[in-house]
Amino acid sequence: MVSSILLAPSHKTRPQGPRRQQAGFTIAEVAVASFVMALGISSALIAMQWGFRHLDVARGNTLASQIMQSEIERLRLFPWEKTTPTGVVDSIIELPASEPVSLASMFSSSAALAARFTVTRTVTADAARADVRYVTVTVTWNTSDGQSHTRSSTTMYAKNGLYDYYYTLAGS
Repeated sequence: MVSSILLAPSHKTRPQGPRRQQAGFTIAEVAVASFVMALGISSALIAMQWGFRHLDVARGNTLASQIMQSEIERLRLFPWEKTTPTGVVDSIIELPASEPVSLASMFSSSAALAARFTVTRTVTADAARADVRYVTVTVTWNTSDGQSHTRSSTTMYAKNGLYDYYYTLAGS
């Protein structure tokens, strides 16, 4: 009796015959999971590309507005008329109607960044008032995906106006 107790299994035996394994996934389940994962990864990559493209446009807009502001502030330091006889254009009425602006002084540390932007300045006289000039600064650049963008800003400069007043007070 002792020997029969030792030889008897302590657990139930598995049924003999065909049986289904419960430990793995079917091919259909793996295919669906792979499709869902591929869809998630591809949509994340597309969203990142979209974000980087818009970030590049935002950086370009920021730099363009800083360039325009810098150029307009530089022109605000000019007097209305030439005060000293020099060969340098240093007054508002001497400015040509349209000319490109060099960015070498603004981007002295990065020539590649300066090459991305093209700046033109346009000065127009007011038809009704001879003592008013409108200065428009236009900045054009291409983003990393090759799209061209343009921003412009216009300011008014008047003889004996606010900008000319600052210059004449400082010069006297």
